Parts: sequence; C-alpha cells; structure tokens
Amino acid sequence: MATMLREFGRLTKQVLNIARNEQVCRRLMSVPGVGPITALAFRATVDQPDRFRRSRNVGAHLGLTPARYQSGETDIQGKVSRCGDELAHTTLYEAAHSLLVLSKKWSSLRAWV
Repeated sequence: MATMLREFGRLTKQVLNIARNEQVCRRLMSVPGVGPITALAFRATVDQPDRFRRSRNVGAHLGLTPARYQSGETDIQGKVSRCGDELAHTTLYEAAHSLLVLSKKWSSLRAWV
C-alpha cells in the first residue's frame, strides 16, 4: 500500500508539472473550476485546434452539443449527444458544476450563465 501511495504521489507531481509547463493548460486552469486533469484532458482531446474551422465544432467533437433528428418537416433537438472523449466530457462537466453550483466566488463566466 505504501508503494502505491508513493507511486500515486510521484504521478500526481508529474501531471502537475506537465500542466504547469504547458501554456494552453495554464490558460485553461485560469478558469474557475478547471484544474490540471481537466486542462490536460481537454488539451489531449483537442490536440491541434487549427483542425476545427469553428469553435462550435470543438463542442461537437467533445459531445457537448444536442443530438438532432431531422426528417422532412421534423426537426427535434434532443439531449446532449455525449459522443467524443469520455474523460474530457466528464472533467468539463465537473468543472462547470464546480463553477456554477459549488463555488460561492463571483466570476464573469458564472454571471454570464
């Protein structure tokens, strides 16, 4: 058990060092609720942002857009599709929950919602 805890501590330090040395991760971690795991998951999932023509395409890639059913005159907008990387989707959800529900601190992002 002690060996596992030491290894966990070592890996945690590595993750923190990677996130601190990555400019994009530092910028993401400036958002309330976003920590190193969320920033690294987002960075790894998006990888090269220039492959997305529009920012809304990133949301679709992460599975954060509503599923749609269109047929003839029917246009139904459903629940969030949840396609895409599960880790990034989950960590972004937790960051949003932390910002909107758990945080008592004022932020412009929270006020916007």
